[in-house]
Amino acid sequence: MPKIQKKFLTVEDAIEDFLIYCTNKNLSIKTRKSYESTLKLFSKFLEEECNITNVESVVEKNIREYIEFTKERGKYSFISSNNSIDLNNPSARKDFGKDISISTLNNYIRNIKVFFNFLYENNLIPKDIVSKVKQYKNSHKPKAEITDADFKKLISSLDITVFAEYRDYVIIQLLTDTGMRIGECLALEVDNILLDKRAIFIPADITKGKKDRYVFFSITMKKVLSKWLAYKDRYLDTDLVFVSNRNNKLDISNFEKNLKKYVARTNINKNITAHVFRNNFARRYLLASNDIYGLSRILGHSSVTVTEQAYLDLTVEDIRKNYQQFSPLENMK
Repeated sequence: MPKIQKKFLTVEDAIEDFLIYCTNKNLSIKTRKSYESTLKLFSKFLEEECNITNVESVVEKNIREYIEFTKERGKYSFISSNNSIDLNNPSARKDFGKDISISTLNNYIRNIKVFFNFLYENNLIPKDIVSKVKQYKNSHKPKAEITDADFKKLISSLDITVFAEYRDYVIIQLLTDTGMRIGECLALEVDNILLDKRAIFIPADITKGKKDRYVFFSITMKKVLSKWLAYKDRYLDTDLVFVSNRNNKLDISNFEKNLKKYVARTNINKNITAHVFRNNFARRYLLASNDIYGLSRILGHSSVTVTEQAYLDLTVEDIRKNYQQFSPLENMK
């Protein structure tokens, strides 16, 4: 890693150096935005509450004070600049000043730790000030489960004679069958789908981890997908697999909005989002195979540890049902 030489570096300049590094490292836009938002809010706190503008003046205590301040005051207690007040009007947000979750606080802590580790490794600060800053312990809530009955009810509610609902009908089944992320799904092009091999190639430029990978689908999904592609090609000239009614790329927010409408229509009393299909794929894969390593590769996680932390919260009932398949006494019979 190249060493950056700069004396009396301001916090603001240090953040810019860090963001340039993140861009050169080809981190996703979502990740870079998360870093920038967290760090600029922290910078504002340092300037206004601690009278600190020089990055070398920041100490561990300042970080702890900021986290506690945010925890007590709620979301967006500090805005990143005066322009942000005019442009974003944070006080008008429904969640402005609301209690902040432990998960969000831990994300702030993680972002700040990555930033100061970068500074220390590049000799921009004289010592490591974040090694003793730990994340909060967070109770892990069981992920929402989509039962077979829920899924059939949801799918049956869609009117496949309507373009948008037919498209979403296919998307829901594809997410359920492959475990891919909704962003990856909506960025797919026709050439990414290998019908004969029942596989989908997800190129690095549309994945969160910036690595190529394959996911696979069933015979049932092959039939659904083949019919959709033929239908789409009759009416639309596009390389994308899924598009809007106007032949534009379908936004995640639009799909989520539609999904919320479908769930309400069926009176399923669960918070079903696109990511819930991915969670349920992972849960069912684990119960069927107990192969955490294979699951990690399919999901495109950076490590098996990430997969373990995210998906090993199986319920007692899950474990009970799965045990029946592996009971030594039953299998000896």
